[in-house]
Amino acid sequence: MTPALAGALRCPVCGGPLLLVGRSLRCPKAHSFDLAREGYANLLAIQKKHAADPGDSKEMVRARRAFLSAGHYGPLMQALGTLCAALPHERMVDAGCGEGSYDRFLYDALGGPQMVGFDLSKEAVRLAAKLVPEGAFCVGGSFSAPVRDGWADLLLNIFSPMAEAEFRRMLCPGGYLIYAVPTARHLYGLKEVLYQTPYENEVKDTTYGGFSFVEAREATATLTLEGASVGQLFAMTPYYWNTPADGAARLAACQRLTTEIGFRYLVYRKN
Repeated sequence: MTPALAGALRCPVCGGPLLLVGRSLRCPKAHSFDLAREGYANLLAIQKKHAADPGDSKEMVRARRAFLSAGHYGPLMQALGTLCAALPHERMVDAGCGEGSYDRFLYDALGGPQMVGFDLSKEAVRLAAKLVPEGAFCVGGSFSAPVRDGWADLLLNIFSPMAEAEFRRMLCPGGYLIYAVPTARHLYGLKEVLYQTPYENEVKDTTYGGFSFVEAREATATLTLEGASVGQLFAMTPYYWNTPADGAARLAACQRLTTEIGFRYLVYRKN
């Protein structure tokens, strides 16, 4: 973490600016947060920590890293990179950054923007900080975000909760938000194996206070997976936690899976 990027962060206790002093972040009221060996900081306010180990589990995070590093979502990342390149992106925030695969791709594709990412999962942030040492990563949540007012000109939210008030606060006037949601048939092939009656995802364009809707773009592809990648895809999705035992057993016996993948990128401009 560089001093410049540390200046993009704010104290989770008092909301004051943070300064990088050695291996710690400190605010004017003397609140201090040490950097981990990988270079990230834990800026999740204790009153916002609703579980002993919040966010995605280590198992889910590591499955996502293995799956994404194999390039399976490459077409979706390419489409996101193209969209970001057409918008102001000098200062980017990734809300719910996960293990950093999207950030690594975007940092390289966009020529090295200033990048800040945060996530509730300590394991995800640890991996992201190692993968993108050029950025500033911290443990934190979208509803009490550790980024100072008006810092970002582009904010990404990929499958994370929509915290519109905090997103507005972090964005500069006229800044942009890209909200990634699943297409109707995202992972439908996976659901055909898991469930007796698979369902399509709901697709809608929602308005948010303080934002103007700009456009929606879709990126889709078809994946054919074999071996370990089938289980990795399952383990990195919420279906892992709410699938009946018979569905999980069918997938465990599945050595080859074909499924559509698709993201809808909803673009909003801060009013």
